[in-house]
This record gives sequence, C-alpha cells and structure tokens, in this order.
Amino acid sequence: MHALRWKLQVTKVVVTGAAGFVGSHLSERLLQLGYDVVGIDSFTDYYSRDQKDANLAAARADAKFTFAEADLCTDELSPLLEGATAVINEAATPGLQLSWSDFDRYLESNVSGLKRLIDASLHMGISHFVQASTSSVYGSDATGPETAPTSPVSPYGVTKLAAEHLLRAHAEAFGLPFTVLRYFSIYGPRQRPDMAYRIFCERLLRGEPLTVYGDGLQSRSNTYVSDCVAATIAALGRPPDGSIFNIGGGKEITLATAIEILAGHLDVEPTIIRKPARHGDQRRTAADTTRARELLAWTPLVTPAVGLPAQADWVRSTFSLDPAL
Repeated sequence: MHALRWKLQVTKVVVTGAAGFVGSHLSERLLQLGYDVVGIDSFTDYYSRDQKDANLAAARADAKFTFAEADLCTDELSPLLEGATAVINEAATPGLQLSWSDFDRYLESNVSGLKRLIDASLHMGISHFVQASTSSVYGSDATGPETAPTSPVSPYGVTKLAAEHLLRAHAEAFGLPFTVLRYFSIYGPRQRPDMAYRIFCERLLRGEPLTVYGDGLQSRSNTYVSDCVAATIAALGRPPDGSIFNIGGGKEITLATAIEILAGHLDVEPTIIRKPARHGDQRRTAADTTRARELLAWTPLVTPAVGLPAQADWVRSTFSLDPAL
C-alpha cells in the first residue's frame, strides 16, 4: 500500500537525455501512462541531431510533453524542474572506447553535470531522483547481485560509479531521495549508431564485413528497451530509499549468437573480421535481477530471439546505403 500511495503522488516527471535512445522511449511511455513530462536534452555531437529529433517526434506531438534544450553542465536547471515530482536522469556521455581518449568529456557530463542536477533537485524539493547507471560499474564480469564488488575496467564505468557515490553522499548529507538502476546492454529500435547491434545490422545490409573484437564468445544479458523502460517506471512506484537494482534481460547470449540471429533475420551471410579484444570491454554480463523482480514486481518480457529481429527490422526501415548517414 505504501508503494501504491507513492506512485500516485508522482504526476510530473523530468527526463534528462530525453532525445536519446532510452530517454525518448521512456518519455513516450510516461506520457501514455498519463504523466506530464518535461524532456531535457542538449543535443551533443555524440551522434547526429537528426536522429535525436526523430526520436523525439512522438513525444513532441503530445500536449503533456514540454521540451527544453539545455545543458546540465552550464544552464540554469531549477526553473526546468518547477512543479515536478520526480527526475529520471538518462543523460550521460555513453560508450567505453571514447572514454579512454576523451576522459574530460565523460567527467564533465557524467559527474559534474549530475552534481548540478542534484543540487537543482534538492533546491526544488524533488521527491524521487532516479539515476540510470550501468553494469559497467562491476567490471569485466557482471554476474552477481547488487552487492557484488564494483571494479570498473573503463573510464566510462569509473564515472558512472562515481555518479552513484555522488548520489549517496548527497543522500547522507542532505536527504536526497534516490534510486539507482544498473542497466545491462540495452538494445532495440533507436539504438545509438555506435552500439554493436546497430553497427552489425547496417553492415549486414550493406554487404560489409563485421568486425568482432575477441573470440566472439563474450556474452551479454541483453535488455530490450521496452523492458528497460518498464523497470524504470516501476522504480517510481516504490519509496526512494537509495536502493540499487540490476535491470537486465532474462537470457544471456554470446556475441556470436547475436550475430547469427541478426544475419539470419536479414537473410545475409556474415563475413567476420577478427581483431584483438579491446581495453575496457566486458567479458561476461548476466544480470541477477532477483531484487528488481521481488521489490519492483518487474520481469523482463522480450528475449533476444524476439528483440534482435525487431531491432533489425527497425534498422532496415531507416536504412540508407550512404555510409555517412
């Protein structure tokens, strides 16, 4: 009953990174459920603005959606949170490999920008701050419960773990009400162009070879984007007591198996180029979602056998033969 009362109190939600992969899907689902949504995005150059504008199209057509183009690192944030009950922070600089060469960008976006958003949330009396984190905080193998040791093997993972600690420090000092969701390998329509499954689909459609780093037996606990969104919204339905939840799909598959599913669905025989494993890549992720299932009443519904073909269909529907697009 307490969780139900809490859910009913949440009426207006701020979603940062609203033009991104997860943020756009999340905004749409919140609107469908009757929430007022304020979307914030700064349209960084990580990938094209055209794709992000397309992501936002459905939300912008809803009268309950308000959009603000703003940078968490530089703009005044408190007015954007006016009247909101909850903040869901999907904004971040993502990706493992770029974090080795452009660490300042990750530090500014994933830590400094978060600090400013936390300060604004405390100032405006936000009742629930939901932080999108990542399985990368665990390190090379992400296979245990939320209490497993954290030992990130990439600068990206380091900044996301620092973000979690920053939230907890503000909870201890100032009573910040928060929840952390550690996402595991999100995929599906609108996936970023730098992510493996998106790249594989586009190269398969162009008849280009696929580059596989390592032996292809590295595994992922893939999470379809609709399952990720459902878990995130479920987190709004319980008190913000600083809990951490693993959010992952119910089936672990290897990279080789994922390529087989994508290539089979697109009816293309893949050509594989193998290169050495990259620094910071995780060897195995297998989300232990026991806590999320028990406390959020959430269960992942979409398996890779269903979700990967759905992503391939979406890529094919938006596909261009021009490799620059």
